[in-house]
Amino acid sequence: MSMLCAISGEAPTVPVASTKSGTVFEKRLIEAYISEHGKDPVTGEELSTADLIELKSSTTVRPRPPTLTSIPALLATFQNEWDALALETHTLRQQLAQVRQELSTALYQHDAATRVIARLLVERDEARDALSYVTVGAGTSSAANGEQMEVDAPQVPEYIQEKITATKAELSADRKNRPIPADWVIGETISSFKNTLTSEPLYPGTKALALDATGDLALVGGADGIAGVYSVSQQQLLNPLKSQDGALNDVTWAGKNAVIASSSGVVRVWNEQGSDSTAITAHAGEVISLAMHPNKSIVASAGADKSWVLYDIDAVKSVVQVYDPSKLTSAQFHPDGHLFALGTSSEVKVFDVRSASIGATLGPLSAPVSSLSFSENGYWLALALQGQSAVEIWDLRKMKATKSLDIGSRVDHVTWDYSGQFLAAAGPSGISVQQYIKEGKKWVEPLRSAVPAVATAWGPRGCSLVSVNSEGNISVLAATE
Repeated sequence: MSMLCAISGEAPTVPVASTKSGTVFEKRLIEAYISEHGKDPVTGEELSTADLIELKSSTTVRPRPPTLTSIPALLATFQNEWDALALETHTLRQQLAQVRQELSTALYQHDAATRVIARLLVERDEARDALSYVTVGAGTSSAANGEQMEVDAPQVPEYIQEKITATKAELSADRKNRPIPADWVIGETISSFKNTLTSEPLYPGTKALALDATGDLALVGGADGIAGVYSVSQQQLLNPLKSQDGALNDVTWAGKNAVIASSSGVVRVWNEQGSDSTAITAHAGEVISLAMHPNKSIVASAGADKSWVLYDIDAVKSVVQVYDPSKLTSAQFHPDGHLFALGTSSEVKVFDVRSASIGATLGPLSAPVSSLSFSENGYWLALALQGQSAVEIWDLRKMKATKSLDIGSRVDHVTWDYSGQFLAAAGPSGISVQQYIKEGKKWVEPLRSAVPAVATAWGPRGCSLVSVNSEGNISVLAATE
């Protein structure tokens, strides 16, 4: 039976054995290894030359080569090189085994870290959701000591940003030089408006009204959670929209889709036929206000949880939610769609919708904002303050209030017409229409009606004014022939 060196794998010339491991080595190789490492290359135990036992075997004495020019000298040199290579190969094998073990340990640690990160992300999302509920119930408990949770900044999806930018480019291009339509209503006609229609009470507790693009279909909803589509021309309720979401706080049209907001925090989008709907729950409290983007495919909501949300109506889902420390009371998009105004308890915050960041703050105000409306000129913003009889006109170019219109009675809702000339102000005592005459830079009141209203909307070409009161009665003010 032949003996092989554990280091070189060859038959040793001078075999020795380790007394600790019993392994056979080439004497010169093991002595060189011991002098460098001081360990048994196989077991890793401490080893010295005294622990080696020379084994007796028949050997052939090699003659000492006289010079390197001879073949025996070259063979001896090659043997020495082979010995060094054998030692290096053995060391590399040990290092490879060690690296494999370290890599296996690192992979297990990476897998464990990935699992921990996934669990922490779930806990973070749950904490954010819980925080929104705490904000509704506890108010300013965490903000009282000036500490806030640091969370990721909200990001508006890129495709939504592209829609907003395209809409702004299209609508703002000719806004400054856009003429008033030739068939648009004039002040003298508005002065002759009379109450030409009053419906039966539809939905008691009504707070909002929205007209579709044709100006014929009025969307309203009441405290019982039921909304309805009322035809002004046919003077009848066409389609009730029933849900179990609680009292309805606001309504709007997204093209031909009715969108309603409830006190339970649900924003519900109905199909064009009104036969089916999709509920979107993003707010952790009641939805206070809805706003329709000029492109008709984006809706925004403001909630009691101090956040506002953007919705993609085509995909029927929420796309971004932005929290704000202020209590939100009303909302409205700029006519170009790139700005979003939020009324609060003491000011108006104007956000850049694309970056979800505040671009301007209008205030301070003497009372919470109950209603706000942008003029089609792009730089006037009308505000109605809770319990106040004055309507404030703010100029976005100057960032200050330039006019205060005293209506004489409480104003709950304001809305501009398409021409930017007429501003309707509604309240429990009636409706007032204020007209701005550009030539003389003055304001006049062509109409004051005793029809009570909680919301109003201008009809086609401004030739009518549709309103609804808290009992759900729809009224139409128009000129009689």
